[in-house]
Amino acid sequence: MSNASKYALITGATSGIGKELAKLFAKDQYNLIIVARYQQELDETAQELKQNGIDVITIAKDLFNRDEVFSLCNDVRQTGIQIDVLVNDAGQGVYGQFKDNDINRELKIIDLNIGALTILTKYFLQEMVSRNEGKILNVASIASTTPGPWQAVYHATKAYVLSLTEAIREEVNDTEITITALLPGVTDTDFFKKAGMLDSKMVQDKEAMSNPADVAKDGYDALMADDDKVVSGFKNKVQVAMSSMTSDTTLAHMVNEQQKPVDHEH
Repeated sequence: MSNASKYALITGATSGIGKELAKLFAKDQYNLIIVARYQQELDETAQELKQNGIDVITIAKDLFNRDEVFSLCNDVRQTGIQIDVLVNDAGQGVYGQFKDNDINRELKIIDLNIGALTILTKYFLQEMVSRNEGKILNVASIASTTPGPWQAVYHATKAYVLSLTEAIREEVNDTEITITALLPGVTDTDFFKKAGMLDSKMVQDKEAMSNPADVAKDGYDALMADDDKVVSGFKNKVQVAMSSMTSDTTLAHMVNEQQKPVDHEH
């Protein structure tokens, strides 16, 4: 089956890494179902992607809302389209100390980063298992490998994503299904603005940021090669390798130093 009749479903597809992944699938002649919150952004992204001569279907859903995630599954079922690749890219963080952050905002982040990803992964994995083919790319983060002071809930959600991805990969390892986790580091997207994180030391270091197109390419290549996970960027690979040899207490302290706000008075 050539890619020309295949469909990839991508969440968070209108910006950042998700949009760059959509471009790579489009270039390889996958048709797309792109999902994000705002119809206007979806329409603009679809116009761009259609220049590759592919079919692009847009579905506007608020994936913070569990009912809308289930209705996304239902909407896709009603199209009758087989999803050959699922990319769970939609995710968000919130910056600040856990004791100060708004609990409802944090619960919404758990609903998006964990809830929506779990629902979509289960729904489409069941379909893939029934026909013994398919691919799933879950965007985790190098945050999944360390405790994250100033982003405690975000780091915890990404640890869940990595753990879930590796576990279900093992469960289906005797099938033709590929499940891969992509672990970006600090990437030049609007993630940090949405998280209210622009004062963080790590975000102020612009030179250390990855380009989202490079991160997407690493993820795309790893998925196509059936790798279990890929850490994007040499510096991030070093950081993850070091973190596996460092105690969680020390790691938490190191991340705290990286992520706390820059003190503008000095």
